[in-house]
Amino acid sequence: MSILTKNPKPKICRICKEQFVRTRAIQPVCLKFECQIEFSSKMIERRRKVKAKEERKTDKIKKETLKSRSDYVKEAQAVFNKWVRLRDDKEPCISCNRFHTGQYHAGHYLSVGAHPELRFEPLNVWKQCQPCNTHLSGNLLRYRKVLIEKIGIEKVEWLEGPHEVKKLNVDDLKIIIKKYKTKLKENDVKQ
Repeated sequence: MSILTKNPKPKICRICKEQFVRTRAIQPVCLKFECQIEFSSKMIERRRKVKAKEERKTDKIKKETLKSRSDYVKEAQAVFNKWVRLRDDKEPCISCNRFHTGQYHAGHYLSVGAHPELRFEPLNVWKQCQPCNTHLSGNLLRYRKVLIEKIGIEKVEWLEGPHEVKKLNVDDLKIIIKKYKTKLKENDVKQ
């Protein structure tokens, strides 16, 4: 005795694509053994993928909860530096005014150690070649000269002036990370 109503409509098997008449209300495949085995293995694989996705999501949440403030600072600095290099991609090194095939940094005019409040200030950070930033300690005399040409003496004097020291908390750092990740995506779209 069938659970279905009289004269059930024929359905198409999801595996072999042939027509069949269902014998149960929820029957996605015909009664061929091969179709039932293949459908079962596909369902097992789908469940495995869903479970793996859920595990990745919970792992990500666990990693977020284990992150320290310094981990967020490193992440924010990396995203910000990447944005600076992308922003100044077509520009030469701010200090030596040359293009070269070497590595470029996001060079701070006023160092992070001396001026942590300007760490994420875009006017304080420009594309700089690795030799100027590392070997010449930023090549600051030339850096300042070009910076005045670029942004004007008023803004340079503002950078050099006193600033309120503010220790960024984790929420502030998350906002910075999100802001510059968004800017990176916008720049990728423009290019």
